[in-house]
Amino acid sequence: MSGIDGLKKVLESIILNPKYAPFLAVLKAARNGAVYGAKVRFPHALVMIFMFRSGTVQEKIKLILRATKTHAQNLAKYAAIYKATMLLLRYMGSEPGKEGPYDTFFAGLLGGYVVFGRRSKRGHVSSVSKQIVIFVFARVCLSLAELSIRPSAGIIKSNELSKRIGHDAWPVFAAMSWASVMWLFRWYPDTLQSGLRNSMDYIYVQSDTWDSLRNFLFYNK
Repeated sequence: MSGIDGLKKVLESIILNPKYAPFLAVLKAARNGAVYGAKVRFPHALVMIFMFRSGTVQEKIKLILRATKTHAQNLAKYAAIYKATMLLLRYMGSEPGKEGPYDTFFAGLLGGYVVFGRRSKRGHVSSVSKQIVIFVFARVCLSLAELSIRPSAGIIKSNELSKRIGHDAWPVFAAMSWASVMWLFRWYPDTLQSGLRNSMDYIYVQSDTWDSLRNFLFYNK
C-alpha cells in the first residue's frame, strides 16, 4: 500500500501543479467528452434501435454499443483537438499567453472538420456525426436569430421592436418547421434523417392500419 500511496502522491502533485494545468485540461476535456457522449447516446440508441430497427437482440445490442462508442469517441476527439488548438493559438498569437478574439472560431473550425467533416474511406459520413452536427447547427441558428434582434449586437436597434419580434418569432418558427417537415415527409421522405423518418412513419403511417383490437391498442403490426 505504501508504494501505491507514494505513486498517488506523485500523480496528485503533477495534476495539481498549475504549470501543467493547461496541458492536463486537454486530457480532461477528452475524458469529459467521452463520458458525456456515452451518457447521451446510450439511452437514445437503446430506445430508437429497439423500437424501430429489426433484427435479433444481439444485433440490436451491437448497434447500440457501436453508436455509443462512436458518439463518445467523436466528442472526446473534438474536445481534445479544440483544447489543444486553443492552447497552441494562445502562444502563437501577437500577444503570447493571451487568447485572441477569433481563437475559439478557428479551433472549432479545425475540430469540426477533422472529427465531423471528413468522410470515411468509402465516402460516407456516419449517421451519429450527422445527428451531432445537425443538433449543433439548430442551436447555432436559434442563437444567431436571437443575437440578430439584440439592439446591442444585431440589426434591430429598437428595444420595442426587438421585444415584439422576439415575442412573435417562436410561434412562426415552430409552425413553419412542422409544416415543412410534414411536407417533406409526405413528398420527399428520403431527404429526411433516418431516425426522424422512422419515428414519423411509426406515428403517421402505421397508425392508418389495424386488423384487430390487439394491434389497434398495443401494436402497429
